[in-house]
Amino acid sequence: MTDVVARQDLRTPALYVLQTLAVAACYYAGGRLGLVYELRIDGSVVSPIWPPTGIAVASLLLLGPRVWPGIALGALLVVAHLTSLRLNSLGLLFAHTAAPLSAYWLLRRAGFRTDLGRLRDCLSLVFLGGFAAMLVSSTVAAGVLVASGDLPSGSFWSVWLPWWVGDAMGVLLIAPVLLLLPRVRTPVQWSRWKEATALVVVTAVLVPVVTHTQASLLFVVYPLLIWSALRFELPGSTLCALFASFLATDAAAHRTGPFDHLSDTYIMITLHAFNAAAALTSLLLSAVITEQHNTRRSVELACKELVEVLEHLTAGEPAPHGRPQREEGPGAR
Repeated sequence: MTDVVARQDLRTPALYVLQTLAVAACYYAGGRLGLVYELRIDGSVVSPIWPPTGIAVASLLLLGPRVWPGIALGALLVVAHLTSLRLNSLGLLFAHTAAPLSAYWLLRRAGFRTDLGRLRDCLSLVFLGGFAAMLVSSTVAAGVLVASGDLPSGSFWSVWLPWWVGDAMGVLLIAPVLLLLPRVRTPVQWSRWKEATALVVVTAVLVPVVTHTQASLLFVVYPLLIWSALRFELPGSTLCALFASFLATDAAAHRTGPFDHLSDTYIMITLHAFNAAAALTSLLLSAVITEQHNTRRSVELACKELVEVLEHLTAGEPAPHGRPQREEGPGAR
């Protein structure tokens, strides 16, 4: 018995270390991916979609706040990859770590559930975990850059806005996918497999075309988001939105397709508007449909239980989980 307790005591710290290192590795990998589509504004590097924020928020929600050192370690590796470590690196490290922790605290205060089965959960993720909490990282980071002299004071807002949007898009596009991955179930019916295959093929063919042709056809993506939300709910719509947003970001970074011949300002406005609209459409529409399906299943279950009770009453048997019925006989009133 003592040996079993000792092994369990050793296993818990080892598991914590592995989880922390895994979070740090995923954060760093997400940072390297986000830097593929980097934009430089007044000497500062920002990304239209910053995956590490979504990875950090999802890790805190799934594993708990104790893995925050993994977020800090991953952020340190990303900052060290971008520039030499200096005193202002501590401020950037704090910004990258405090924002996901703020998102976790706000979401827990709002009663957030990681299954995203309610509309209020998706709204909380969007407005609390994304838009509100990421104000911390953008404000602290831009302030540190201005205070250290790396950024002119007049360029504060020009860096603050894309930094905030990039972090928020990371939460809106990456975090839902990671939260839903453990709950994804493959379709059982063959007809569902055929429809899922058709959706994947159409998306894989159509989205690269509309994001890399010079005609303004980005709106064609939205019927695909609606189709995936109606038929495959959150898992399908979030993956579709993530795929479309990354291809659009790639086109914007290389100034191809609908982003050709646009100024830096119009590229950022167009790209951020598209990514935000795709993320909100996939999340909110899917949440409404999922909530309706859950309500319908609850009503169907209640009706089924009511039918069983009525059948027992009609047969003169005791109702399940109820009081025995009085037998009818001579003299009964």
